[in-house]
Amino acid sequence: MKKTIAVLLVLLLGMTALLAGCGSGGGSQEESDPSVLKVGYIFPGSIIDGDVSQALYAGAVEAEAAMSGQVETVYLENIDASDASAQEDAAKDLIGQGCQVIVECAPGTSDAMESLANSGAYDNIIFLDFGGSKTNGANLSNWYGSMEQGRYMAGIAAASALKRGGTIGYVAPEPSSEVVIGLDAFALGAQSVNDKVKIEVIYTGGQSPEAIKRGAQLLIDDGAKVVACHSGSAAVQEAVSEAGNVYAIGAVYPVNNCGDLYLTSPYWYAAAFLTPTFESIMKGEFTGGTYYGSVASGLVAIDETGPAVSEDTWAKIQDTKARMEADVLAIFSGKIEYADGDLLCDEGQVLEGDEIYSINREIKGITVYTPNAE
Repeated sequence: MKKTIAVLLVLLLGMTALLAGCGSGGGSQEESDPSVLKVGYIFPGSIIDGDVSQALYAGAVEAEAAMSGQVETVYLENIDASDASAQEDAAKDLIGQGCQVIVECAPGTSDAMESLANSGAYDNIIFLDFGGSKTNGANLSNWYGSMEQGRYMAGIAAASALKRGGTIGYVAPEPSSEVVIGLDAFALGAQSVNDKVKIEVIYTGGQSPEAIKRGAQLLIDDGAKVVACHSGSAAVQEAVSEAGNVYAIGAVYPVNNCGDLYLTSPYWYAAAFLTPTFESIMKGEFTGGTYYGSVASGLVAIDETGPAVSEDTWAKIQDTKARMEADVLAIFSGKIEYADGDLLCDEGQVLEGDEIYSINREIKGITVYTPNAE
């Protein structure tokens, strides 16, 4: 399985990359071996955060191994994604260490990489911006993918675990477009198993582990039998483990911290993008642009399932994955209504591209958590 390979590679190669993790503090660019592509990563969190940083780090390690000595990995951790100056300084630090490629790993941030790429001072440096929106067709590229596909499959697993009905809880930071798209896709996956399933979302207002765990606990107290999340899988799984009679769905990185209570997780399989991109750079064929991956491209994946997921459910997930790969299953298609009764999608209609990114609220079947009045 891809996940198993990635985890083993992290263990085997992690110490090599760790030597570069502290950075050099900037300065003149180091001499580089022309036969080796030196790649610097800027991670918003720790490479063992169980979240997006760890997912992309696992991809970085696997891509380095796949390139058989042609790629060297350097990285900086815990760089504030909301601070463009900190991101710029981190990129300059990595460039000073001899990196020819900078991979920015915080979704939704673009200003720092765009500023450097277009400054004229770094025309020989390639910037790969994860979850960004900017490109210059030369040395700045953005890459992301349809994680809603993974969340849809996770919704199937979640609903199947509710053998006698019940509520699925979902912890999210805020009702932004990306968050709501994933939540709605998760709900549609669950509804494909049981159209009566109830999903309750709590918006924590932040992504701290404490806020996420507290959100999960509130949902469990309110009757949730499965808890999923947009991010912060480790915190949710901790809350589930403490409750003892609730199941967990992970988010963006496939790690099980709650034993038999773990159902599955959608995740980023970053090597699907990184390896061919590094190959194109080494061949002089890189042209920048936008990359949007999917289940079909391999960038979006679904983890193996825990023992609470039946073989029939796993077969349904695999069939769903195959239909996505063949481009015959569109998540946002047919009649779909928002929770307030407005029409999101009509019979015979299929939402694509900007239509999907115009989704701005919860669909029918989802309620927003509100504290019980005392």
